[in-house]
Amino acid sequence: MKPSQRLTAIIEREDDGFVAFCPELDIASEGDSIENARANLIEALTLFFQTAEPSEVARRSRSELFVTQVEVPVG
Repeated sequence: MKPSQRLTAIIEREDDGFVAFCPELDIASEGDSIENARANLIEALTLFFQTAEPSEVARRSRSELFVTQVEVPVG
């Protein structure tokens, strides 16, 4: 079995579709559904790891990433 790495996927609606973004590597993809956008992001990340030089992977990698929510007053 090949090694794997757990990465973050942020998916949001954009116009008539969805955009999936991996902030650790600054790679994005899109699809017409959440599932399709997620699958396309996995494909893009897989291709990146298959073709990128180790130096490019290291340069693009962000090792510390924190995803949280904040509450702010509005109005």
